[in-house]
Amino acid sequence: MNERPAKRGFAARPGDAEGWIRSADGPARRANDASGFTARLTIDVTLALRGRIKVAAFRRGVTVADMLRDLLAREFPDDPGETS
Repeated sequence: MNERPAKRGFAARPGDAEGWIRSADGPARRANDASGFTARLTIDVTLALRGRIKVAAFRRGVTVADMLRDLLAREFPDDPGETS
């Protein structure tokens, strides 16, 4: 019988998703963030809100991720007495 050849994609994803998203050997984006990113946050937003966030980040010349990290850092500053 005729067997279909295995499909080859344009690029294969590495087995480690975190390594695929953020390379460990890349330079740190922020001088004050020596610990790196240790958690991922996923939220659901409407398509309209997502669009407004992307446009705001573009106008500011930053990535959405950096803009939202800064927003969250302002809204939830480190509390010296709080333990993680």
